[in-house]
Amino acid sequence: MNAAWAFPFIFVAGMLQAAGAAMGGELNKSLHNPWLATSLSFLLVLFVTAALFVCMPKPLPTVGDFATMPWWAPLGGIVGAVAVFAGFTFIQTLGAGPVNGVTITANILASLAIDHFGLLRMEQHAMNPMRFAGAVLMIAGVALISKF
Repeated sequence: MNAAWAFPFIFVAGMLQAAGAAMGGELNKSLHNPWLATSLSFLLVLFVTAALFVCMPKPLPTVGDFATMPWWAPLGGIVGAVAVFAGFTFIQTLGAGPVNGVTITANILASLAIDHFGLLRMEQHAMNPMRFAGAVLMIAGVALISKF
């Protein structure tokens, strides 16, 4: 993908994620079971992903790719499921703004730590006063959204 499209694509994905959380909250409300709602949602994701894989099956990994893959790399989906479950469970009572705001702010804070320490094989990007100020502003913004 052309780098010029990366930020607009991510922006649209973020907007869709906010809508998806509200949709998931309604799914949970309709099914009366956050585990079932999360499972149904992930089954649909699995179906779409499998269909796209059938349409575009290449490139495929080699045995060497699997051998050098860190043990924790496939766990990203499970980690994402925790956020989905939390959103499905709490969005109806807390609202989309606070739930998505806390989720995104927590994501930013964890991302800053991952960048600063080079965790999970990420390239290091040191914490600096501007990054710190951005984190503080995220926390303040979520506090305001949640309170009002």
